[in-house]
Amino acid sequence: MDVKGEAARVLAELHAQADPMRAEKEKSYLKSDLVHIGVTVPALRKVAVSAVKAKPTREEVLALAQLLWDVTDEGRPVHEARMAAIDVLVKRSALLEPRDLGMAERLIRDSVSWVYVDVIADKVVGGLVVRHPHLATVLDAWVADPYMWIRRTAVLALLPGVRTGNPDLERISRFGDALIGEREFFIRKALGWVLRELSKKDPAWVVQWVEPRLDAISGVTFREAVRRLPAGEAARLSRPS
Repeated sequence: MDVKGEAARVLAELHAQADPMRAEKEKSYLKSDLVHIGVTVPALRKVAVSAVKAKPTREEVLALAQLLWDVTDEGRPVHEARMAAIDVLVKRSALLEPRDLGMAERLIRDSVSWVYVDVIADKVVGGLVVRHPHLATVLDAWVADPYMWIRRTAVLALLPGVRTGNPDLERISRFGDALIGEREFFIRKALGWVLRELSKKDPAWVVQWVEPRLDAISGVTFREAVRRLPAGEAARLSRPS
């Protein structure tokens, strides 16, 4: 693969689909300081995925993703280029190895929005943890990290295990207790999402975890945790004040 050539092609195709009005609306919605081109998500994903349709090596995937992530316009990162970088990693995530968790961490620490962090956390970090369970020990450090987006990643990276029917209940409980007093909305929401997803498969566990913590759990976390509970299970819980 001509990595630089593919990166240039991706950018050219994105600019060819530029919609200034959409760019302004998206920039406002995301409260973003980045440069926005104004490309729909499906169109952006199609362009990004086309760059790795062949059989790139792991090194080529990482290099292409890094090139796209580092694209700037007048000194500012470009939103669509960063989204394309993430799509490239997700599309070829099966090639990633445990050592690539370091790159994922760098991208997260360079992110300032859920729109980048959430996909990396779920599809890249979470995917690596599912395939290489020993990596979960990294999440143990991340859940106490000063950077809020790293803490959110530690929680959201547990989602793939829940979806595949192999939830890390010990970490869900431990991380929940560590973060139950969080003031950050995005952390409270993330914990609620994990509990909500788990409630689809093991509602009794979620009820048993939430019930003794009703006085401590935030309203945001609580609402997400009970959203998909069967009526009978949800009836055991009362909304915290």
